[in-house]
Amino acid sequence: MLAIRRASVRIRFQPLPSVTIRACDAKFDTTTSSYMGSIAFGGPPPPTLLVRSFSFGSQSFLKGGVHSFSSQAGSESDKEPIKEADMSESENELGLLDTEEEIVENKGGQRKGLSGLFKVVVDSSSAPPNIKNALDKWVEGHDLSRSEISHTMFELRRRKMYGKALQLSEWLNSQESIEISERDYASRVDLIAKVRGTQKAEAYIEKIPESFKGEIVYRTLLANCVLNNDVKKSEKVFNKMKDLNLPVTAFACNQLLLLYKRTDKRKIADVLLLMEKEDVKPSLFTYRLLIETKGMSHDIIGMEQVLETMKAEGLESDSRLQSVLARQYVYAGMNEKARAVLNEMEGSNLSENRGVHSSLLQIYALLGSVDDVKRVWEACETNPRLEECMNAIEAFGKLKEVAEAEAVFDLMSKKWNRLSAKYYTSMLKVYANNKMLLKGKEIVKQMSDSGCRLGPLTWDALVKLYIESGEIEKADSILNKASQQLSMKPLFSTYMLILDEYAKKGDVHNAEKIFYKMRQVGYVSRYRQYDSLLQAYINAKAPLYGFRERLKADNVFPSKTLAERLAQVDAFKKTAVSDLLD
Repeated sequence: MLAIRRASVRIRFQPLPSVTIRACDAKFDTTTSSYMGSIAFGGPPPPTLLVRSFSFGSQSFLKGGVHSFSSQAGSESDKEPIKEADMSESENELGLLDTEEEIVENKGGQRKGLSGLFKVVVDSSSAPPNIKNALDKWVEGHDLSRSEISHTMFELRRRKMYGKALQLSEWLNSQESIEISERDYASRVDLIAKVRGTQKAEAYIEKIPESFKGEIVYRTLLANCVLNNDVKKSEKVFNKMKDLNLPVTAFACNQLLLLYKRTDKRKIADVLLLMEKEDVKPSLFTYRLLIETKGMSHDIIGMEQVLETMKAEGLESDSRLQSVLARQYVYAGMNEKARAVLNEMEGSNLSENRGVHSSLLQIYALLGSVDDVKRVWEACETNPRLEECMNAIEAFGKLKEVAEAEAVFDLMSKKWNRLSAKYYTSMLKVYANNKMLLKGKEIVKQMSDSGCRLGPLTWDALVKLYIESGEIEKADSILNKASQQLSMKPLFSTYMLILDEYAKKGDVHNAEKIFYKMRQVGYVSRYRQYDSLLQAYINAKAPLYGFRERLKADNVFPSKTLAERLAQVDAFKKTAVSDLLD
Protein backbone atom coordinates (compact mmCIF):
# COMPACT_ATOMS: atom_id res chain seq x y z
CA MET A 1 0.00 0.00 0.00
CA LEU A 2 1.01 3.60 -0.55
CA ALA A 3 2.60 5.21 2.46
CA ILE A 4 0.06 7.94 3.20
CA ARG A 5 0.73 10.27 6.12
CA ARG A 6 -0.06 8.69 9.45
CA ALA A 7 -3.32 9.78 10.99
CA SER A 8 -4.90 8.85 14.28
CA VAL A 9 -8.20 7.22 13.43
CA ARG A 10 -10.74 6.68 16.18
CA ILE A 11 -13.98 4.80 15.73
CA ARG A 12 -16.73 5.89 18.11
CA PHE A 13 -19.77 3.66 18.63
CA GLN A 14 -23.23 4.93 19.46
CA PRO A 15 -26.30 3.07 20.71
CA LEU A 16 -27.89 3.59 17.29
CA PRO A 17 -26.34 2.08 14.13
CA SER A 18 -24.29 5.15 13.31
CA VAL A 19 -20.66 5.83 14.02
CA THR A 20 -18.58 8.91 14.55
CA ILE A 21 -15.04 8.71 13.22
CA ARG A 22 -12.23 11.05 14.19
CA ALA A 23 -9.21 11.60 12.04
CA CYS A 24 -6.61 14.18 13.00
CA ASP A 25 -9.06 15.51 15.65
CA ALA A 26 -11.69 16.23 12.96
CA LYS A 27 -15.16 14.69 13.27
CA PHE A 28 -16.74 12.94 10.34
CA ASP A 29 -20.35 11.79 10.61
CA THR A 30 -21.23 9.27 7.93
CA THR A 31 -24.23 7.07 7.39
CA THR A 32 -23.36 4.98 4.37
CA SER A 33 -20.42 3.10 2.97
CA SER A 34 -19.58 2.58 -0.64
CA TYR A 35 -19.48 -0.28 -3.03
CA MET A 36 -18.03 0.50 -6.39
CA GLY A 37 -17.94 -3.10 -7.47
CA SER A 38 -15.13 -4.77 -9.34
CA ILE A 39 -12.83 -2.47 -11.22
CA ALA A 40 -11.10 -3.65 -14.39
CA PHE A 41 -7.37 -3.06 -14.47
CA GLY A 42 -4.90 -3.32 -17.32
CA GLY A 43 -2.31 -4.66 -14.92
CA PRO A 44 -1.77 -4.96 -11.16
CA PRO A 45 -4.15 -2.40 -9.58
CA PRO A 46 -2.56 0.40 -7.56
CA PRO A 47 -3.15 -0.02 -3.81
CA THR A 48 -5.63 2.86 -3.66
CA LEU A 49 -7.73 1.02 -6.23
CA LEU A 50 -7.40 -2.11 -4.12
CA VAL A 51 -9.22 -0.17 -1.41
CA ARG A 52 -11.88 0.88 -3.89
CA SER A 53 -12.35 -2.67 -5.15
CA PHE A 54 -13.42 -3.67 -1.64
CA SER A 55 -15.95 -0.84 -1.28
CA PHE A 56 -19.61 -1.87 -1.04
CA GLY A 57 -22.81 0.11 -1.65
CA SER A 58 -24.09 2.55 -4.24
CA GLN A 59 -22.78 5.83 -2.86
CA SER A 60 -19.48 7.01 -1.45
CA PHE A 61 -19.17 9.48 1.41
CA LEU A 62 -15.41 9.76 1.83
CA LYS A 63 -14.96 12.70 4.18
CA GLY A 64 -11.52 13.55 5.38
CA GLY A 65 -10.20 10.41 3.72
CA VAL A 66 -11.95 7.98 6.08
CA HIS A 67 -14.91 5.71 5.36
CA SER A 68 -17.70 4.98 7.79
CA PHE A 69 -17.62 1.90 9.99
CA SER A 70 -21.41 1.89 10.35
CA SER A 71 -23.55 -1.13 9.54
CA GLN A 72 -26.04 -0.64 6.74
CA ALA A 73 -28.33 -2.64 4.53
CA GLY A 74 -26.73 -4.79 1.94
CA SER A 75 -23.96 -6.00 4.19
CA GLU A 76 -24.64 -9.57 3.18
CA SER A 77 -24.37 -10.92 -0.34
CA ASP A 78 -27.66 -11.84 -1.98
CA LYS A 79 -25.94 -14.79 -3.57
CA GLU A 80 -25.43 -18.09 -1.78
CA PRO A 81 -22.33 -17.63 0.40
CA ILE A 82 -19.38 -19.95 -0.03
CA LYS A 83 -18.06 -21.73 3.02
CA GLU A 84 -14.87 -20.10 4.26
CA ALA A 85 -11.67 -21.94 5.00
CA ASP A 86 -10.16 -21.94 8.48
CA MET A 87 -8.47 -18.54 8.42
CA SER A 88 -7.71 -18.17 12.12
CA GLU A 89 -4.16 -17.29 12.99
CA SER A 90 -2.30 -19.76 15.18
CA GLU A 91 -1.14 -19.16 18.73
CA ASN A 92 2.38 -18.74 17.37
CA GLU A 93 1.24 -15.97 14.99
CA LEU A 94 -0.57 -14.45 17.95
CA GLY A 95 2.81 -14.27 19.66
CA LEU A 96 1.98 -16.47 22.65
CA LEU A 97 4.75 -19.04 22.25
CA ASP A 98 8.20 -18.41 23.65
CA THR A 99 9.96 -19.99 20.71
CA GLU A 100 9.20 -21.65 17.44
CA GLU A 101 11.38 -24.65 18.11
CA GLU A 102 8.39 -26.83 18.99
CA ILE A 103 6.66 -26.10 15.69
CA VAL A 104 8.61 -28.46 13.52
CA GLU A 105 5.96 -30.56 11.80
CA ASN A 106 5.57 -28.19 8.85
CA LYS A 107 9.33 -27.94 8.48
CA GLY A 108 10.01 -31.64 8.25
CA GLY A 109 11.60 -31.94 11.68
CA GLN A 110 10.82 -34.38 14.46
CA ARG A 111 8.53 -33.43 17.27
CA LYS A 112 10.05 -33.39 20.74
CA GLY A 113 8.96 -36.07 23.20
CA LEU A 114 6.30 -35.21 25.74
CA SER A 115 7.69 -33.60 28.89
CA GLY A 116 7.16 -34.79 32.45
CA LEU A 117 5.22 -31.62 33.23
CA PHE A 118 2.85 -32.28 30.35
CA LYS A 119 2.17 -35.83 31.52
CA VAL A 120 1.41 -34.64 35.06
CA VAL A 121 -1.09 -32.05 33.80
CA VAL A 122 -2.83 -34.45 31.42
CA ASP A 123 -2.96 -37.42 33.80
CA SER A 124 -4.31 -35.45 36.77
CA SER A 125 -8.00 -34.90 37.36
CA SER A 126 -9.47 -31.65 35.99
CA ALA A 127 -10.71 -30.69 39.46
CA PRO A 128 -8.63 -27.62 40.54
CA PRO A 129 -7.39 -29.06 43.89
CA ASN A 130 -6.23 -32.28 42.22
CA ILE A 131 -4.19 -30.69 39.45
CA LYS A 132 -2.67 -28.21 41.92
CA ASN A 133 -1.68 -30.98 44.33
CA ALA A 134 -0.20 -33.05 41.49
CA LEU A 135 1.88 -30.12 40.26
CA ASP A 136 3.03 -29.21 43.78
CA LYS A 137 4.19 -32.79 44.30
CA TRP A 138 5.91 -33.01 40.89
CA VAL A 139 7.85 -29.74 41.24
CA GLU A 140 9.46 -30.93 44.50
CA GLY A 141 11.65 -33.38 42.58
CA HIS A 142 12.07 -31.54 39.27
CA ASP A 143 13.51 -28.31 37.93
CA LEU A 144 10.85 -26.15 36.32
CA SER A 145 12.52 -24.62 33.24
CA ARG A 146 11.07 -22.06 30.87
CA SER A 147 11.56 -24.40 27.91
CA GLU A 148 9.56 -27.17 29.62
CA ILE A 149 6.75 -24.75 30.44
CA SER A 150 6.70 -23.48 26.85
CA HIS A 151 6.70 -26.99 25.41
CA THR A 152 3.92 -28.13 27.74
CA MET A 153 1.76 -25.12 26.89
CA PHE A 154 2.33 -25.73 23.19
CA GLU A 155 1.26 -29.37 23.45
CA LEU A 156 -1.85 -28.52 25.50
CA ARG A 157 -2.87 -25.85 23.00
CA ARG A 158 -2.17 -28.14 20.06
CA ARG A 159 -4.61 -30.63 21.56
CA LYS A 160 -7.08 -27.82 22.37
CA MET A 161 -6.90 -28.75 26.06
CA TYR A 162 -7.48 -25.14 27.04
CA GLY A 163 -9.01 -25.93 30.44
CA LYS A 164 -5.89 -27.83 31.53
CA ALA A 165 -3.65 -25.13 30.06
CA LEU A 166 -5.50 -22.46 32.05
CA GLN A 167 -5.10 -24.43 35.28
CA LEU A 168 -1.38 -24.77 34.59
CA SER A 169 -1.15 -21.03 33.89
CA GLU A 170 -2.89 -20.22 37.19
CA TRP A 171 -0.57 -22.56 39.09
CA LEU A 172 2.52 -21.06 37.43
CA ASN A 173 1.36 -17.60 38.51
CA SER A 174 1.48 -18.77 42.12
CA GLN A 175 5.10 -19.95 41.83
CA GLU A 176 7.52 -17.27 43.04
CA SER A 177 10.42 -18.86 41.15
CA ILE A 178 8.74 -18.18 37.80
CA GLU A 179 9.18 -14.72 36.32
CA ILE A 180 5.94 -13.77 34.58
CA SER A 181 6.31 -11.97 31.23
CA GLU A 182 3.84 -10.01 29.10
CA ARG A 183 3.44 -13.06 26.88
CA ASP A 184 2.48 -15.13 29.94
CA TYR A 185 -0.23 -12.61 30.78
CA ALA A 186 -1.41 -12.59 27.16
CA SER A 187 -1.48 -16.38 27.11
CA ARG A 188 -3.66 -16.40 30.21
CA VAL A 189 -6.00 -13.80 28.66
CA ASP A 190 -6.35 -16.10 25.64
CA LEU A 191 -7.07 -19.17 27.77
CA ILE A 192 -9.61 -17.37 29.97
CA ALA A 193 -11.40 -16.09 26.86
CA LYS A 194 -11.53 -19.59 25.38
CA VAL A 195 -12.66 -21.33 28.56
CA ARG A 196 -14.70 -18.71 30.45
CA GLY A 197 -15.53 -16.11 27.83
CA THR A 198 -14.26 -12.72 26.70
CA GLN A 199 -16.02 -10.85 29.50
CA LYS A 200 -13.96 -12.72 32.11
CA ALA A 201 -10.81 -12.17 30.04
CA GLU A 202 -11.52 -8.44 29.89
CA ALA A 203 -11.96 -8.36 33.67
CA TYR A 204 -8.65 -10.19 34.12
CA ILE A 205 -6.80 -7.59 32.03
CA GLU A 206 -7.77 -4.96 34.61
CA LYS A 207 -5.74 -6.95 37.19
CA ILE A 208 -2.58 -7.11 35.05
CA PRO A 209 0.16 -4.67 36.12
CA GLU A 210 0.22 -1.58 33.89
CA SER A 211 3.76 -2.28 32.72
CA PHE A 212 2.60 -5.56 31.18
CA LYS A 213 -0.55 -4.24 29.44
CA GLY A 214 1.02 -3.99 26.01
CA GLU A 215 -0.17 -4.54 22.46
CA ILE A 216 0.09 -8.32 22.66
CA VAL A 217 -2.35 -8.48 25.61
CA TYR A 218 -5.01 -6.41 23.89
CA ARG A 219 -4.60 -8.02 20.50
CA THR A 220 -5.11 -11.39 22.18
CA LEU A 221 -8.43 -10.18 23.57
CA LEU A 222 -9.29 -8.72 20.15
CA ALA A 223 -8.59 -12.05 18.41
CA ASN A 224 -10.95 -13.86 20.77
CA CYS A 225 -13.72 -11.28 20.29
CA VAL A 226 -13.33 -11.78 16.55
CA LEU A 227 -13.42 -15.55 17.04
CA ASN A 228 -16.88 -15.05 18.61
CA ASN A 229 -17.93 -12.72 15.76
CA ASP A 230 -18.69 -10.07 18.38
CA VAL A 231 -18.54 -6.91 16.28
CA LYS A 232 -19.25 -4.36 19.01
CA LYS A 233 -16.76 -5.75 21.48
CA SER A 234 -14.09 -6.23 18.80
CA GLU A 235 -14.41 -2.60 17.73
CA LYS A 236 -14.41 -1.50 21.35
CA VAL A 237 -11.15 -3.35 22.02
CA PHE A 238 -9.58 -1.93 18.85
CA ASN A 239 -10.52 1.59 19.93
CA LYS A 240 -9.13 0.90 23.39
CA MET A 241 -5.81 0.04 21.79
CA LYS A 242 -5.91 3.38 19.94
CA ASP A 243 -6.77 5.22 23.17
CA LEU A 244 -3.73 3.67 24.85
CA ASN A 245 -1.52 4.76 21.92
CA LEU A 246 -0.57 1.15 21.22
CA PRO A 247 0.85 0.58 17.74
CA VAL A 248 -1.59 -0.34 14.99
CA THR A 249 -0.21 -3.64 13.70
CA ALA A 250 -0.97 -5.83 10.71
CA PHE A 251 -2.23 -8.48 13.15
CA ALA A 252 -4.88 -6.18 14.68
CA CYS A 253 -6.00 -4.98 11.23
CA ASN A 254 -6.14 -8.56 9.99
CA GLN A 255 -8.47 -9.39 12.85
CA LEU A 256 -10.85 -6.62 11.77
CA LEU A 257 -10.66 -7.85 8.18
CA LEU A 258 -11.46 -11.38 9.34
CA LEU A 259 -14.40 -10.06 11.37
CA TYR A 260 -15.86 -7.96 8.56
CA LYS A 261 -15.33 -10.73 6.02
CA ARG A 262 -17.83 -12.70 8.09
CA THR A 263 -20.20 -9.97 9.21
CA ASP A 264 -20.12 -6.88 6.96
CA LYS A 265 -17.91 -6.90 3.87
CA ARG A 266 -18.58 -3.20 3.24
CA LYS A 267 -16.26 -2.32 6.10
CA ILE A 268 -13.24 -4.07 4.56
CA ALA A 269 -12.43 -0.97 2.50
CA ASP A 270 -12.42 1.09 5.71
CA VAL A 271 -9.81 -1.18 7.29
CA LEU A 272 -7.64 -1.11 4.16
CA LEU A 273 -7.80 2.68 4.14
CA LEU A 274 -6.90 2.76 7.84
CA MET A 275 -3.88 0.55 7.08
CA GLU A 276 -2.78 3.03 4.42
CA LYS A 277 -3.11 5.98 6.78
CA GLU A 278 -1.29 4.18 9.58
CA ASP A 279 1.40 2.97 7.14
CA VAL A 280 0.73 -0.68 8.03
CA LYS A 281 1.96 -2.99 5.29
CA PRO A 282 -0.38 -5.87 4.42
CA SER A 283 0.98 -9.26 5.39
CA LEU A 284 0.57 -12.52 3.50
CA PHE A 285 -2.33 -13.30 5.84
CA THR A 286 -3.96 -9.99 4.80
CA TYR A 287 -3.85 -11.03 1.17
CA ARG A 288 -5.16 -14.52 1.97
CA LEU A 289 -8.16 -12.90 3.64
CA LEU A 290 -8.77 -10.53 0.72
CA ILE A 291 -8.39 -13.29 -1.86
CA GLU A 292 -10.86 -15.52 -0.04
CA THR A 293 -13.28 -12.63 0.43
CA LYS A 294 -13.32 -11.95 -3.32
CA GLY A 295 -13.77 -15.65 -4.02
CA MET A 296 -16.64 -15.98 -1.54
CA SER A 297 -18.29 -12.98 -3.21
CA HIS A 298 -18.13 -14.80 -6.58
CA ASP A 299 -15.68 -12.17 -7.87
CA ILE A 300 -12.93 -14.28 -9.43
CA ILE A 301 -11.59 -11.39 -11.55
CA GLY A 302 -11.26 -9.29 -8.40
CA MET A 303 -9.60 -12.21 -6.62
CA GLU A 304 -6.97 -12.48 -9.34
CA GLN A 305 -6.40 -8.72 -9.24
CA VAL A 306 -5.68 -8.92 -5.51
CA LEU A 307 -3.20 -11.72 -6.23
CA GLU A 308 -1.43 -9.53 -8.83
CA THR A 309 -1.31 -6.64 -6.36
CA MET A 310 0.30 -8.92 -3.80
CA LYS A 311 2.94 -10.05 -6.28
CA ALA A 312 3.61 -6.43 -7.24
CA GLU A 313 4.32 -5.76 -3.55
CA GLY A 314 7.05 -8.42 -3.65
CA LEU A 315 5.18 -11.13 -1.71
CA GLU A 316 5.21 -14.74 -2.88
CA SER A 317 2.34 -17.20 -2.46
CA ASP A 318 2.81 -19.85 0.19
CA SER A 319 1.01 -23.20 0.28
CA ARG A 320 -1.79 -21.86 2.48
CA LEU A 321 -2.55 -19.02 0.08
CA GLN A 322 -2.39 -21.43 -2.87
CA SER A 323 -4.83 -23.67 -1.01
CA VAL A 324 -7.29 -20.78 -0.60
CA LEU A 325 -6.88 -19.87 -4.28
CA ALA A 326 -7.48 -23.44 -5.46
CA ARG A 327 -10.57 -23.82 -3.27
CA GLN A 328 -12.14 -20.66 -4.65
CA TYR A 329 -11.51 -21.83 -8.22
CA VAL A 330 -13.24 -25.12 -7.38
CA TYR A 331 -16.22 -23.32 -5.83
CA ALA A 332 -16.43 -21.15 -8.98
CA GLY A 333 -16.42 -24.24 -11.21
CA MET A 334 -13.03 -23.31 -12.72
CA ASN A 335 -11.52 -26.77 -12.33
CA GLU A 336 -8.71 -26.26 -14.83
CA LYS A 337 -7.43 -23.21 -12.97
CA ALA A 338 -7.78 -25.11 -9.68
CA ARG A 339 -5.70 -27.99 -11.06
CA ALA A 340 -3.03 -25.58 -12.28
CA VAL A 341 -2.65 -24.25 -8.72
CA LEU A 342 -2.69 -27.79 -7.29
CA ASN A 343 0.06 -28.90 -9.71
CA GLU A 344 2.15 -25.95 -8.55
CA MET A 345 1.54 -26.96 -4.93
CA GLU A 346 2.60 -30.56 -5.61
CA GLY A 347 5.96 -29.52 -7.07
CA SER A 348 8.34 -31.94 -8.76
CA ASN A 349 8.36 -34.52 -5.96
CA LEU A 350 5.04 -35.07 -4.20
CA SER A 351 6.44 -37.61 -1.72
CA GLU A 352 9.00 -35.15 -0.36
CA ASN A 353 6.65 -32.16 -0.36
CA ARG A 354 4.95 -33.27 2.85
CA GLY A 355 3.64 -29.87 3.91
CA VAL A 356 0.95 -29.81 1.21
CA HIS A 357 -0.45 -33.34 1.46
CA SER A 358 -3.31 -32.45 3.81
CA SER A 359 -4.47 -29.53 1.67
CA LEU A 360 -4.22 -31.57 -1.52
CA LEU A 361 -6.35 -34.35 -0.04
CA GLN A 362 -9.05 -31.85 0.91
CA ILE A 363 -9.14 -29.98 -2.41
CA TYR A 364 -8.98 -33.06 -4.65
CA ALA A 365 -11.97 -34.33 -2.66
CA LEU A 366 -13.79 -31.05 -3.44
CA LEU A 367 -13.01 -31.70 -7.12
CA GLY A 368 -14.55 -35.14 -6.75
CA SER A 369 -11.36 -36.83 -7.93
CA VAL A 370 -11.04 -40.21 -6.23
CA ASP A 371 -7.92 -41.10 -8.26
CA ASP A 372 -6.06 -37.98 -7.16
CA VAL A 373 -7.00 -38.49 -3.51
CA LYS A 374 -5.72 -42.08 -3.72
CA ARG A 375 -2.52 -40.88 -5.44
CA VAL A 376 -1.77 -38.30 -2.74
CA TRP A 377 -2.58 -40.79 0.02
CA GLU A 378 -0.21 -43.36 -1.53
CA ALA A 379 2.56 -40.74 -1.38
CA CYS A 380 2.34 -40.62 2.40
CA GLU A 381 0.82 -44.03 3.26
CA THR A 382 4.14 -45.73 4.03
CA ASN A 383 4.99 -43.20 6.75
CA PRO A 384 1.86 -41.13 7.40
CA ARG A 385 1.39 -38.31 9.86
CA LEU A 386 -1.70 -38.04 12.00
CA GLU A 387 -2.98 -34.95 10.20
CA GLU A 388 -2.54 -36.66 6.83
CA CYS A 389 -4.50 -39.67 8.06
CA MET A 390 -7.29 -37.46 9.37
CA ASN A 391 -7.54 -35.51 6.10
CA ALA A 392 -7.44 -38.71 4.05
CA ILE A 393 -10.34 -40.10 6.12
CA GLU A 394 -12.38 -36.93 5.60
CA ALA A 395 -11.51 -36.82 1.87
CA PHE A 396 -12.55 -40.42 1.26
CA GLY A 397 -15.69 -39.81 3.31
CA LYS A 398 -16.63 -36.81 1.16
CA LEU A 399 -16.23 -39.01 -1.92
CA LYS A 400 -18.45 -41.72 -0.38
CA GLU A 401 -15.48 -44.10 -0.26
CA VAL A 402 -16.30 -45.29 3.24
CA ALA A 403 -14.27 -48.52 3.01
CA GLU A 404 -11.15 -46.52 2.05
CA ALA A 405 -11.74 -44.16 4.98
CA GLU A 406 -12.09 -47.12 7.35
CA ALA A 407 -8.83 -48.61 6.05
CA VAL A 408 -6.99 -45.37 6.82
CA PHE A 409 -8.55 -45.24 10.28
CA ASP A 410 -7.47 -48.83 10.99
CA LEU A 411 -3.91 -48.03 9.90
CA MET A 412 -3.91 -44.96 12.13
CA SER A 413 -5.28 -46.92 15.11
CA LYS A 414 -2.51 -49.54 14.78
CA LYS A 415 0.31 -47.02 14.29
CA TRP A 416 -0.70 -44.84 17.25
CA ASN A 417 -1.92 -46.68 20.32
CA ARG A 418 -3.73 -43.76 21.91
CA LEU A 419 -5.62 -41.41 19.62
CA SER A 420 -7.18 -38.16 20.78
CA ALA A 421 -10.88 -37.44 20.25
CA LYS A 422 -10.42 -35.36 17.09
CA TYR A 423 -9.11 -38.37 15.12
CA TYR A 424 -12.07 -40.51 16.15
CA THR A 425 -14.25 -37.55 15.26
CA SER A 426 -12.93 -37.54 11.69
CA MET A 427 -14.30 -41.07 11.25
CA LEU A 428 -17.50 -40.12 13.03
CA LYS A 429 -18.02 -37.31 10.49
CA VAL A 430 -17.74 -39.84 7.66
CA TYR A 431 -20.48 -41.96 9.18
CA ALA A 432 -22.61 -38.87 9.83
CA ASN A 433 -22.28 -37.62 6.25
CA ASN A 434 -23.18 -41.07 4.94
CA LYS A 435 -26.10 -41.57 7.37
CA MET A 436 -24.52 -44.66 8.99
CA LEU A 437 -26.01 -44.33 12.47
CA LEU A 438 -25.02 -47.76 13.84
CA LYS A 439 -21.37 -47.43 12.80
CA GLY A 440 -21.38 -43.91 14.21
CA LYS A 441 -22.54 -45.25 17.58
CA GLU A 442 -19.77 -47.87 17.46
CA ILE A 443 -17.06 -45.26 16.96
CA VAL A 444 -18.44 -43.22 19.87
CA LYS A 445 -18.27 -46.36 22.06
CA GLN A 446 -14.64 -46.87 20.99
CA MET A 447 -13.90 -43.29 22.01
CA SER A 448 -15.48 -43.84 25.41
CA ASP A 449 -13.61 -47.13 25.95
CA SER A 450 -10.28 -45.50 25.09
CA GLY A 451 -10.87 -42.73 27.63
CA CYS A 452 -11.27 -39.90 25.13
CA ARG A 453 -12.74 -36.65 26.38
CA LEU A 454 -15.58 -35.54 24.13
CA GLY A 455 -15.07 -31.95 23.03
CA PRO A 456 -17.02 -29.47 20.88
CA LEU A 457 -15.94 -31.06 17.58
CA THR A 458 -17.10 -34.50 18.67
CA TRP A 459 -20.44 -33.19 19.91
CA ASP A 460 -20.83 -31.38 16.57
CA ALA A 461 -20.27 -34.62 14.65
CA LEU A 462 -22.68 -36.48 16.97
CA VAL A 463 -25.40 -33.89 16.43
CA LYS A 464 -24.90 -34.13 12.66
CA LEU A 465 -25.01 -37.94 12.84
CA TYR A 466 -28.48 -37.90 14.39
CA ILE A 467 -29.76 -35.07 12.18
CA GLU A 468 -28.68 -36.90 9.02
CA SER A 469 -30.46 -39.99 10.38
CA GLY A 470 -33.66 -37.99 10.83
CA GLU A 471 -33.57 -37.89 14.64
CA ILE A 472 -33.74 -34.15 15.32
CA GLU A 473 -35.12 -34.56 18.87
CA LYS A 474 -32.18 -36.82 19.80
CA ALA A 475 -29.76 -34.33 18.23
CA ASP A 476 -31.35 -31.52 20.28
CA SER A 477 -31.03 -33.61 23.43
CA ILE A 478 -27.33 -34.24 22.72
CA LEU A 479 -26.72 -30.51 22.24
CA ASN A 480 -28.44 -29.81 25.54
CA LYS A 481 -26.20 -32.35 27.32
CA ALA A 482 -23.11 -30.92 25.61
CA SER A 483 -23.91 -27.38 26.78
CA GLN A 484 -24.13 -28.68 30.37
CA GLN A 485 -21.07 -30.95 30.33
CA LEU A 486 -18.52 -29.04 28.25
CA SER A 487 -16.05 -26.67 29.86
CA MET A 488 -16.19 -24.91 26.47
CA LYS A 489 -19.45 -23.96 24.75
CA PRO A 490 -20.64 -26.02 21.77
CA LEU A 491 -19.67 -24.76 18.33
CA PHE A 492 -21.68 -22.11 16.51
CA SER A 493 -22.11 -24.61 13.65
CA THR A 494 -23.61 -27.18 16.04
CA TYR A 495 -26.41 -24.84 17.06
CA MET A 496 -26.95 -23.88 13.41
CA LEU A 497 -27.32 -27.52 12.36
CA ILE A 498 -30.30 -27.87 14.69
CA LEU A 499 -31.72 -24.40 14.00
CA ASP A 500 -31.62 -25.07 10.24
CA GLU A 501 -33.33 -28.43 10.70
CA TYR A 502 -36.15 -26.93 12.78
CA ALA A 503 -36.45 -24.19 10.15
CA LYS A 504 -36.89 -26.80 7.39
CA LYS A 505 -39.70 -28.40 9.38
CA GLY A 506 -41.37 -25.06 10.09
CA ASP A 507 -41.02 -25.72 13.83
CA VAL A 508 -41.15 -22.11 15.03
CA HIS A 509 -41.23 -22.93 18.75
CA ASN A 510 -38.03 -25.00 18.74
CA ALA A 511 -36.31 -22.69 16.26
CA GLU A 512 -36.90 -19.76 18.62
CA LYS A 513 -35.65 -21.92 21.50
CA ILE A 514 -32.32 -22.64 19.77
CA PHE A 515 -32.05 -18.99 18.70
CA TYR A 516 -32.45 -17.95 22.36
CA LYS A 517 -29.94 -20.55 23.58
CA MET A 518 -27.33 -19.21 21.16
CA ARG A 519 -27.73 -15.77 22.69
CA GLN A 520 -27.45 -17.25 26.17
CA VAL A 521 -24.10 -18.92 25.48
CA GLY A 522 -22.66 -15.78 23.86
CA TYR A 523 -23.17 -16.24 20.14
CA VAL A 524 -24.17 -12.76 19.03
CA SER A 525 -27.27 -12.76 16.85
CA ARG A 526 -26.36 -11.93 13.28
CA TYR A 527 -27.60 -12.39 9.74
CA ARG A 528 -27.08 -16.19 9.62
CA GLN A 529 -29.27 -16.94 12.65
CA TYR A 530 -32.00 -14.51 11.62
CA ASP A 531 -32.03 -15.93 8.08
CA SER A 532 -32.66 -19.45 9.41
CA LEU A 533 -35.23 -18.27 11.96
CA LEU A 534 -37.14 -16.41 9.25
CA GLN A 535 -37.21 -19.59 7.15
CA ALA A 536 -38.92 -21.39 10.05
CA TYR A 537 -41.76 -18.84 9.97
CA ILE A 538 -42.01 -19.03 6.17
CA ASN A 539 -42.21 -22.84 6.17
CA ALA A 540 -44.75 -22.76 9.00
CA LYS A 541 -46.78 -20.14 7.09
CA ALA A 542 -46.99 -18.33 10.43
CA PRO A 543 -47.42 -14.56 10.79
CA LEU A 544 -44.36 -12.77 12.09
CA TYR A 545 -44.48 -9.86 14.51
CA GLY A 546 -41.66 -7.49 15.43
CA PHE A 547 -38.97 -9.17 13.32
CA ARG A 548 -37.71 -5.94 11.80
CA GLU A 549 -37.41 -4.43 15.28
CA ARG A 550 -35.41 -7.45 16.45
CA LEU A 551 -33.04 -7.07 13.49
CA LYS A 552 -32.58 -3.38 14.23
CA ALA A 553 -31.95 -4.01 17.93
CA ASP A 554 -29.12 -6.41 17.02
CA ASN A 555 -27.73 -3.99 14.42
CA VAL A 556 -28.45 -6.48 11.64
CA PHE A 557 -29.69 -5.07 8.35
CA PRO A 558 -31.50 -7.29 5.85
CA SER A 559 -30.23 -7.87 2.34
CA LYS A 560 -32.63 -7.46 -0.58
CA THR A 561 -33.34 -11.20 -0.60
CA LEU A 562 -34.01 -11.33 3.15
CA ALA A 563 -36.31 -8.28 2.93
CA GLU A 564 -38.33 -9.94 0.17
CA ARG A 565 -38.70 -13.14 2.20
CA LEU A 566 -39.60 -11.16 5.29
CA ALA A 567 -42.48 -9.56 3.39
CA GLN A 568 -43.99 -13.03 2.89
CA VAL A 569 -44.72 -13.48 6.58
CA ASP A 570 -45.00 -9.87 7.78
CA ALA A 571 -48.17 -9.78 9.86
CA PHE A 572 -48.72 -6.13 8.96
CA LYS A 573 -48.01 -6.29 5.24
CA LYS A 574 -50.36 -4.35 2.97
CA THR A 575 -52.27 -6.10 0.20
CA ALA A 576 -54.91 -4.94 -2.25
CA VAL A 577 -57.60 -6.60 -0.13
CA SER A 578 -56.31 -5.17 3.16
CA ASP A 579 -56.25 -1.67 1.64
CA LEU A 580 -59.92 -2.03 0.64
CA LEU A 581 -60.88 -3.25 4.12
CA ASP A 582 -58.97 -0.38 5.73
